[in-house]
Amino acid sequence: MKLSLTKVAEFISATGRFAAEAVVNGYSIDSRTLGPGQLFFAVKGERLDGHDFVEQTLEKGAAAAVVRSDQAGRYQGETRLLAVEDTLVALQTLATAVRKLWGKPLIAVTGSAGKTTTKEAIAHVLSSRFRVLKSEGNFNNHFGLPLMLLKLEPEYDVAVIEMGMSHAGEIRALAKIAQPEIGVVTNVAPVHLEFFDSLAGIARAKYELIESLPVSGTAVLNADDEYVSQFGRGFKGKVVQYGLRATADVRAENIRSKGTEGTEFDVVIGASREHATLPLVGEHNVLNALAAVAVGVERGLKPAEAVATLATLTPADKRGQVLQVGNITVINDCYNSNPKALDAMVDALAAMNARRRIVVAGEMLELGPAGEEMHRRAGDHISEKKIDVLIGVRGLAQAMVGAAEQAGARAEFVASSEEAGEWLAREARDGDVILLKASRGVKLERALETWMARRDGKN
Repeated sequence: MKLSLTKVAEFISATGRFAAEAVVNGYSIDSRTLGPGQLFFAVKGERLDGHDFVEQTLEKGAAAAVVRSDQAGRYQGETRLLAVEDTLVALQTLATAVRKLWGKPLIAVTGSAGKTTTKEAIAHVLSSRFRVLKSEGNFNNHFGLPLMLLKLEPEYDVAVIEMGMSHAGEIRALAKIAQPEIGVVTNVAPVHLEFFDSLAGIARAKYELIESLPVSGTAVLNADDEYVSQFGRGFKGKVVQYGLRATADVRAENIRSKGTEGTEFDVVIGASREHATLPLVGEHNVLNALAAVAVGVERGLKPAEAVATLATLTPADKRGQVLQVGNITVINDCYNSNPKALDAMVDALAAMNARRRIVVAGEMLELGPAGEEMHRRAGDHISEKKIDVLIGVRGLAQAMVGAAEQAGARAEFVASSEEAGEWLAREARDGDVILLKASRGVKLERALETWMARRDGKN
């Protein structure tokens, strides 16, 4: 939202010398992408401190920089500084102020898996009638979420914001900033177990979103999830459940897989029954689509309107994208992974007709002490589903490979994504369908890049 520096300073209780009436046209914490006229927040990250880049941003034409009071002395004579006690708190405080100033409906989405796809699906459904601001990529943490809220402008009718977490209390803090009226929870799965002692602990952390909703708010919950289905108990607002269970308010029936072309199913809402075509791979995406329909109907769309929009939904980057490499089909789902999400995509692959079905699976991170056993279970599942080849990539994926081999499957381990790409360049054949799936830290997209480079004769 465009604001004068005077207004910004008022919102964040800043002092300093600056052009009071100058209008800020954007906000950034990254000196590399900051544009002229934007306000730079010098926040301290895990590796870098924004205060080291203040002069560079001002030279690039920043409207001003928000700095810590105890650092302001580093920039002698500079007249474009707003000094505050804590720059990250200032960023979050300004985001909260802008969200209040905007004052329209905001939908927050969280969950262990599928939250980005669900966020995209909700925004897609709502955009058939409303002007929608949605989180970019996975701007879902204490840095990214405030930056998204600062993009709110009067022309937007509704916002759809993703909320991620790896520790207890984080969702509550994000909800305090974003103040959602509708909260969507996709599922609870063994993700971030490195930071939690149990699945129940993860569930409690996800429940923070529902706790943060106003009594006039709406909780949209996955009826098929053991934990999430219970989140409506004690919530004084409206509860809408979606899923495959007969008790769900928005449910799917007659699901039919169409392989890489997606799925077809019926959506039942009360007395209404609408046929849906969903061009996303895997039956697990039916649940994500149901959440979007539930939110659409809650915001005033007719069931037929909401369901019809699903036919034009496309996968987000590296999240189930279907690519053709000659006569080889690749399902690029390498943005992130966890045991639940990997099993779901393996199930989808197993249902497809192909010369060979190949899984290239990188290790799954942040699983804590149970990580090795969870990788073994994934290997067992891959073997049970009669996958033709498993290529395990890096670290704990070796346990996945070992379990699959022990069960009689063909499986190989490679130490890096680049080696996986070399394997694909040597071994992939016409008619194969290949799934790429790994945690973000594995950067499994490099396997695809290496493979393409070999095909193009660049190395």
